[in-house]
Amino acid sequence: MPELPEVETTRRGIAPHLEGREISEVIVRQPRLRVPVPGDLVERLVGARIGELARRAKYLLVPLAGGDSAGGHLAGGTLLWHLGMSGSLRIARLGELPKKHDHIDLVLEGGAILRYHDPRRFGFVDWLAGSPEQDPRLARLGPEPLSDAFDGERLFALSRGRRVAVKPFLMDNAVVVGVGNIYASEALFMAGIDPRRAAGRISRERYDRLAAAAREVLAAAITQGGTTLRDFVSGTGEPGYFKQRLNVYGRHGEPCRQCGAELRLVTLGQRASVYCPHCQI
Repeated sequence: MPELPEVETTRRGIAPHLEGREISEVIVRQPRLRVPVPGDLVERLVGARIGELARRAKYLLVPLAGGDSAGGHLAGGTLLWHLGMSGSLRIARLGELPKKHDHIDLVLEGGAILRYHDPRRFGFVDWLAGSPEQDPRLARLGPEPLSDAFDGERLFALSRGRRVAVKPFLMDNAVVVGVGNIYASEALFMAGIDPRRAAGRISRERYDRLAAAAREVLAAAITQGGTTLRDFVSGTGEPGYFKQRLNVYGRHGEPCRQCGAELRLVTLGQRASVYCPHCQI
């Protein structure tokens, strides 16, 4: 599943091709996604101009300024895009034939096409007429992990009295957004914390290290273009290379790169978790 670094990599890759461009055509080949494509999406988008792309957690926000289309005025709004488990957005060109599972095209002035590909169809695109911050899917989210609002103090305060294991606690979007399975595993390894440890039994000092590790891991993953495990490619069609730097995720039974101990596998919050029994306590 594309996580925060993959979505941020996508945003950075497609933004130069979209921002300031007018949408000249919208092609919906498959409207039956996790959330059905709005029936009036074509009417709303054709003739609108794209503003500055943003990301909130794993959602892409595409703001649209109103314009005139077929003599009618278009109201502004925001496209809310989620890539689901296997979705990707990339830039194609006019004349480039769509592949199987290429479900939506936004054709832009100048000939570029924003093309949405999603084999499993667990992603979606929705139209928001009002402020995105008021949408229920975004309103209850915690802070961004690379923002000043996320730190060890927040983790320590929210964890008091919590018996849940620290890994699912860190992955809770109400605590902090976008720290998914891959990057939670890597951050806990970097901070030397056993993912099974109860969240409420971790000190403030260790949470300071964990918050710093989460920021470092996510920033490095964004720099490397994300982690290609199955389906993810960037907005320009390139794979991510952070997989080459993974210390624990997906390495069950292999030696720890830090101490040589065999990495162990445990299930936490219905998610597989790999950790080092020697380095993480």
